[in-house]
Amino acid sequence: MSVRAAARGWLALALLACVSAVQAAPYRIVGYVVDGPQAPSISPGKLDVVNFAFAQVDAAHRVFLPGATAPDTLRALTALRARQPSLRIVLSIGGWGAGHFSEAVADAQARKVFADSAIALLRQYDLDGLDIDWEYPTLPGPGISHDPSDRRHFTLLLESLRQRLDAEGAATSRHYLLTIAAAEGEFAQGLELARIAGSLDWINLMTYDFYGSLTPTTGHHAGLAPTAGAPAAARNAQAAVDEYLAAGVPADKIHLGVAFYGRRFGDVAAARDGLLQTFQSDGGFISWREIAEGPLTQKAWTRHWDAQAQAPWLWNAATHQLISYDDPQSLRAKIDYVARKGLGGFMYWEYRQDRDEQLLDVLVQGRDARPER
Repeated sequence: MSVRAAARGWLALALLACVSAVQAAPYRIVGYVVDGPQAPSISPGKLDVVNFAFAQVDAAHRVFLPGATAPDTLRALTALRARQPSLRIVLSIGGWGAGHFSEAVADAQARKVFADSAIALLRQYDLDGLDIDWEYPTLPGPGISHDPSDRRHFTLLLESLRQRLDAEGAATSRHYLLTIAAAEGEFAQGLELARIAGSLDWINLMTYDFYGSLTPTTGHHAGLAPTAGAPAAARNAQAAVDEYLAAGVPADKIHLGVAFYGRRFGDVAAARDGLLQTFQSDGGFISWREIAEGPLTQKAWTRHWDAQAQAPWLWNAATHQLISYDDPQSLRAKIDYVARKGLGGFMYWEYRQDRDEQLLDVLVQGRDARPER
């Protein structure tokens, strides 16, 4: 072997080692926690970030905490840092059905009111950052205003928030997080992805709810890959990630979303044990806790595994009901995928729907099995 060939060989091995190190690095775990009468009992060492859901925006463009229990829940969450100082508590603003975003980003003064009120809450509750969950810029929702200009105006809001958070951090010697929750396809048309990525620490990609009450058939609502027989444009997590990467979002700024809940379908056609079949009724949502304690223990339900989509489903042949969900096996497949793609981590919805942190523990085991960065 020539010296030049040997050098090329060593260089290839070095590059391979670098790629493997990136892929094997531990990832972040971000969990959303909704408000409630009592804060949940969280093991703080298992998470990197808790996103409190949700603050909202009023008609005067101000960010506020709705409900009487939100302040106490936030205080309980920030108190977890006494046991795990590295844990960061972030205020998530918005959520499905939350309005007034379009008006709040429409001009510089409105954006300033939004930022002022959000920063005031950050200071009041000693938070570690902000997460914007606008579902979805430029698109209509249930009673929600929208405008084509939302796309650019949202970018300007995020850039303004980044500047404000950096200024706040300079005064307190802290880095304050700025993140968003977002989806793919038509739901991402209102996002200038390459530009906003520069303002964001990461994007929590909502890779779930691919199938539900508004789709013509049943399917994997959180499937990792396409399933056999699905339409070419069918939604799945891999396609969503590929879209964001192609748009210029760095891999380490993408968090893959996983579901700690399932979607139910009723009156389902029986072919293929209900998968990719028409249905007549929507059974709504079911938590992992309810799945683990109910259908998975009952003989009437049969668990199936889709090796192509890397996703499970439950089928009740007697009642023609189907449940699509994430479970430990599908999460382990997603852990391998996150490593291969060099993604920044996982986001999950939602903490209270887990069962004794069973699904969270799968993510933790995957993270802790990887060496430090």
